[in-house]
Amino acid sequence: MANVAENIVKTLHANGIDRVYGIPGDSLNGFTDALRKDGTIRWVHVRHEESAAFAAAADAATTGELAVVAGSCGPGNLHLINGLYDANRSRVPVLAIAAQIPTTEIGTGYFQETHPQELFRECSVYVEYVADPAQMPRLLEIAMRAAIEERGVAVLVIPGDVALADIADDRTVVIERSHPVIVPSAAELEKAATLLNAANSVTILAGAGVEGAHDEVIALADTLGAPIVHALRGKEFIEYDNPFDVGMTGLLGFASGFRAMEAADALLVLGSDFPYEQFYPDGAKTIQVDIRGAQLGKRHPLDLGLVGDVRATADALRPRLARKDDRSHLDDATAHYRKTRKKLDELAVPAKGDRPIHPQYLARLLDEYATDDAIFTADVGSPTVWAARYLSMTQDRRLIGSFTHGSMANALMHGIGAQVAHPDRQVVALAGDGGLSMMLGELLTLTQNELPVKTIVVNNSSLNFVELEMKAAGFVTYGTGLENPSFAAIAEAMGIFARRVERSEDLPEAVREVLAHDGPALLDVVTERQELSMPPAIEAAQVKGFALYAIRTVMSGRGDELLDLARANWRQLF
Repeated sequence: MANVAENIVKTLHANGIDRVYGIPGDSLNGFTDALRKDGTIRWVHVRHEESAAFAAAADAATTGELAVVAGSCGPGNLHLINGLYDANRSRVPVLAIAAQIPTTEIGTGYFQETHPQELFRECSVYVEYVADPAQMPRLLEIAMRAAIEERGVAVLVIPGDVALADIADDRTVVIERSHPVIVPSAAELEKAATLLNAANSVTILAGAGVEGAHDEVIALADTLGAPIVHALRGKEFIEYDNPFDVGMTGLLGFASGFRAMEAADALLVLGSDFPYEQFYPDGAKTIQVDIRGAQLGKRHPLDLGLVGDVRATADALRPRLARKDDRSHLDDATAHYRKTRKKLDELAVPAKGDRPIHPQYLARLLDEYATDDAIFTADVGSPTVWAARYLSMTQDRRLIGSFTHGSMANALMHGIGAQVAHPDRQVVALAGDGGLSMMLGELLTLTQNELPVKTIVVNNSSLNFVELEMKAAGFVTYGTGLENPSFAAIAEAMGIFARRVERSEDLPEAVREVLAHDGPALLDVVTERQELSMPPAIEAAQVKGFALYAIRTVMSGRGDELLDLARANWRQLF
């Protein structure tokens, strides 16, 4: 008779799962032994459970399929929590097997005792404790379906003794994702058309919900004469082959994206949970389309909220719209974008002499030399800024990051999952020096699993984006400096091909060499610490903040820092 763990493995195999991320442990032995005996599912061994969860998140994000992660009891599965938060907030399907201490010891304060069903409740769409073998495989089926249909994390908490117990019903069920077509009612579509037809200038804000609706959104923009602004998570799905693109808005965005929204008298928000209210136009009529009704009006007051998937809604709405022959708003927005884009590209140039390398130049070279179907991952902070501004998307490129949860150190961990899921594609992890050093051991995961991830280190010896936030708020930078080793030397000691570059003239060849290497490779790039990533609109509070920062910095005896700041950013300011 099969045990519970063996039934879990059999069910995973029946559902096309051929890999599980994690670290083994005694309470997980029944599950890992079942994997060993089955032999069809790969155990992807990482060096930290947090990495396993982030890897599973990237796996699910790039495939659209259920990914699986497992952790042993107590601290083992507790380490999963940050990556599971990221997966759940990114709305990707992940199943987590959280092993638990022996059933008879629960509630006694036993060695490594925690209560995962409580700990994981906030970062999951479903979490349940398996107290009796009779609950299985039913709870497994419910958990898998919840993760797939609700696009989030499902957690099963299973004591080691329950996993090893005989199962009465050894069935396997294949969970197939449903594909409903959800469209607003005819009356709602008419109301949306009335608002949009009455507007003189319409702008579209496109988020992650436009995935799979690229052509339909382009057609809608053409009818409306509307420039398309994208949120960060919408970039990979709408930026390419898009004559209506005017860039991104938000703290990391472009001046042109900000302006296109400010100049509109009607804003059509498609599949976006863009959180920064200060970037929404105050006087515009606002219509929002989202598959999740609870998201409507969550970020900005609405004149109309529509529940529907973007592709079907755009197709249903367009025939009701009158084509706008006046293209002045669109022409102005796209012209401003070309001007903004030109200014951004002028910053992506080699540094003079022996000055540290401009990170914009590094990002531009990565964009030029990476393959057309590369999967990019980017650490939160300045690497995300440069990725958002300088990595151009194609129909096949992907850009994965912790864009909603905002966790440090995600790039390498996401890169692991992306490479496991897509062994024949180029994966480029754009890591910050703070992020990489936080999870440095995961470089060993690359060598152990023979994963050819290309890790690009933006080495500015600081928590760079935190420093920018401090300056904008008027604080003297403090506690943000990093005393870094040669990351290239560390990578080489781990069996990874590596290069370190300190001068711009050496960078193009190094980028080409690292990207072309057959196996894991790392490029350690010493970049300008004082480089400013200017927001699209400078607020009075930020101007005041920088003035206070300057005064306080001089008063603290660090006036040379201001000279370095001016020297590094002179070309941006004048």
